[in-house]
Amino acid sequence: MRITWFGHSAFRVETGGSVVLIDPFLTGNQTFTGTVDEASAGATHVVLTHGHDDHIGDTIDILKKTGATLVANAEICTWMSSQKGIEKVSPGNHGGRQSFEDFDVAFVQAWHSSSFMGEGTPVYLGNPAGVVLIPKDGGRTLYHMGDTDIFSDMALINEIYRPKIGIVPVGDRFTMGGELAAMACRKFFEFETVIPCHYGTFPIIDQTPDKFVEAMGGNTVFVPEPGKAFDA
Repeated sequence: MRITWFGHSAFRVETGGSVVLIDPFLTGNQTFTGTVDEASAGATHVVLTHGHDDHIGDTIDILKKTGATLVANAEICTWMSSQKGIEKVSPGNHGGRQSFEDFDVAFVQAWHSSSFMGEGTPVYLGNPAGVVLIPKDGGRTLYHMGDTDIFSDMALINEIYRPKIGIVPVGDRFTMGGELAAMACRKFFEFETVIPCHYGTFPIIDQTPDKFVEAMGGNTVFVPEPGKAFDA
């Protein structure tokens, strides 16, 4: 598995012959320094954790340019197909599992909210989710928490899926802060690699992952350089 972080919660995951973009908020993301076309080159799937604009981001343009399949909750998929002209959608919801050529995807609980601003009024877009990505080549299972608070059922997510790579929001205010995110990782999971995200993008959230790194201790935390791919 090859992973690229584009800042905030936006990731590119390459596994087998598939290229999966998760929450591709690129335009307006001050951490992102490349181009949308470069970041989305070869995309086969776009997976969304929820409907906030800093997670939907460039999804619509990417889907129309690449022909990738949208994988999201039922409400987001319905809204995208009926209101935005997106044809290739694969809806799911908490507890379900979808199988694609090179990987499976499962949506799990996240404690957050989910809406998109439409003409000044929030449009409800279903329940927020975390995403578990299970490669079919025997690689390590990845859990992107989405935006979330800590919650005790994280223990069940670990029991069911045994993720070894965790992508964890640490920026505080809208998600867990560093200390709480570290508590979630230590208390509920057995991650081999932990990647912090959702920081440094806006002035009102934490600008660095330092609190998280310090609270985690050990050597499981990997802070990637934005735009630089790494093997996981």
